[in-house]
Amino acid sequence: MTADRRVSLSRRALLAASLPAMLATARAQNAAESFPERQVSFIVPFAPAGGTDTLARLLAQKLEQHFGQPFVVENRPGAGTILATNYVARSPPDGYTIAMAVSSLAADVTLYKSLPYDPAKDLALVALVARVPFVLVVNPALPVNSVEDLINLAKQRTLSYGTGGVGAFHHLAAALFSTMTGIKMTHVPYRGTAPALNDLIAGYVQVMFADYGPAAPFISSGKVRALAVTTKQPFQSLPEVPPLAEAGVPGFDAAAWQGVIAPALTPSAIVAKLNAALNAAVAMNDVRARMHDIGMIPVGAGSPAELAEFLQSEIVRWGKVVEDAGIAHSE
Repeated sequence: MTADRRVSLSRRALLAASLPAMLATARAQNAAESFPERQVSFIVPFAPAGGTDTLARLLAQKLEQHFGQPFVVENRPGAGTILATNYVARSPPDGYTIAMAVSSLAADVTLYKSLPYDPAKDLALVALVARVPFVLVVNPALPVNSVEDLINLAKQRTLSYGTGGVGAFHHLAAALFSTMTGIKMTHVPYRGTAPALNDLIAGYVQVMFADYGPAAPFISSGKVRALAVTTKQPFQSLPEVPPLAEAGVPGFDAAAWQGVIAPALTPSAIVAKLNAALNAAVAMNDVRARMHDIGMIPVGAGSPAELAEFLQSEIVRWGKVVEDAGIAHSE
């Protein structure tokens, strides 16, 4: 066999070996270009009518208008957010299953002894759409009118604080507050924000880090007293309430967040299309106004690569808070 013949056969063998990969790449590119061609499932890890559900339905409407295909919201509550998140992690990575995710996605890595998924390996953070400031509120019968008053009182007597459950953001914010101020308070976990707020109003607990949306009517009616917000900047819906960082706890900055996730192996071009569409939706005036109404700060920025780094940094940050506070989930 001649040298030219051997070279020709080698080239043919190489082409034959690479052809399947080339075809797969072409199919992926075609799928991304035509995405979406049918209905997209938009999973919400909570029951209907809450803040996350409201935001998801608002975004789904804008995505439908943008892509011309239905984005159907499906509520899958349970086990915090783990059931819904695991469903997405195990779904086909084709862009037709996406979900809302909240900041517990990062904290759960340390909070639970084991998870059925690895957020960094099994999921892609498609877009970060909102930050959710929390408000430090107290029962108005408590003799405090400032964060400094609260810290001093907590050093003199035992106070209790309510949360929406072990490892909920209310809990993490309070744990960070206690660590940074050197105080100790008794944790009383509830099954959700509403019962915790009800017991705060009744005086069974004295303190709570509450998400603004549910707490807003009680703040305005005087049933609870707002001392500070957890973001470094003032929250526009509570302009008279100072940030904790300016009210006695320098450097404090803790806001929950809302984002959209997809299975990790979803083609990057599809992730990029969804990212661009979601960022555009969050930039709309009506969307931003509605988000402020439900206590959220619109974000709508960041590429998928930047968001992957953000998620990893949040896993590290809240993991340290969980470890320092000795928080452990029973499951």
